[in-house]
Amino acid sequence: MTELKRIIKAGFVNFSRSGIISWAAVLVVTITLSVITAIILLQAVLHFSLDQIKDKVDVAIYFNVDVPESKIMFLKESLENLPEVEKISYISATEALKLFRERHQNDYPTIQALDEIKDNPLGGYLNVKAKEVSQYESIANFLKSDNALVLGSTSIIDKVNYNQNKTVIDRLNNIISGAQKLGFLITMILVIVSIIITFNTIRLAIFISKEEIGVMRLVGASKIRVRGPFMVEGAIYGIIATIVTLVIFWPMTAYLGRNMTNFLGLNIYDYYVSNLIQISIIILLSGVLLGMISSFIAIRKYLNK
Repeated sequence: MTELKRIIKAGFVNFSRSGIISWAAVLVVTITLSVITAIILLQAVLHFSLDQIKDKVDVAIYFNVDVPESKIMFLKESLENLPEVEKISYISATEALKLFRERHQNDYPTIQALDEIKDNPLGGYLNVKAKEVSQYESIANFLKSDNALVLGSTSIIDKVNYNQNKTVIDRLNNIISGAQKLGFLITMILVIVSIIITFNTIRLAIFISKEEIGVMRLVGASKIRVRGPFMVEGAIYGIIATIVTLVIFWPMTAYLGRNMTNFLGLNIYDYYVSNLIQISIIILLSGVLLGMISSFIAIRKYLNK
């Protein structure tokens, strides 16, 4: 315990003694953490936008006019048991006619034709929403299988609009997959570049203390005794950089929340505040690990001499 206290104290001494070099390292780590925070927020905007698009995609199952509602309800229950299905809404024939009239209230010939028919020409239908966009195909396949109910020898289903929406669904699948891969790639590139810059900055800070390291090695200090203070110093870089990053993003997200919500679709400030604990933990761990690992690697050169 005494040894640990000495190492921690030595780390703080190293930080204060390095002066401007220490603050330069903090600045670099802050930039790195800012990049990571920006990526987290951009990913949130991306996922929100994709979720909004996904919410607009569904599959409608239209039934023949003479199908009893009990048959439709039975099929609805069968579909609800599928693991791919998130929710199903049923629109009866009466409701379908009412909605149709509302949509075409300014289309006099259509309304007149409906009035002349007298009977309701529309059947009920189900709107099926899958948990994932990629799962609509399996739902459509279920409806084509023997599991789909039949009325006599004629299917109770008039049509399913999956094929009409298939192009949109496939494109959305590709967009989601591509966006996730691109986001991951950009994140990795930026993080690697940031790590390299941080490593070189910390190595410069350690270079200043190379004579002290040499003396410690000569008097028989263990590797952990030599390496420990610099790893503590690296952790200090990360902690300070985390605080600075979180403070910087507070007014920045507030501004974006006030002025860019309509454009982004997501209130960045609300997201930042509501997820502040999770973001803080991610940033803190990233900063501390970045500083400690960079210090660990940078000092290895002097320990191997």
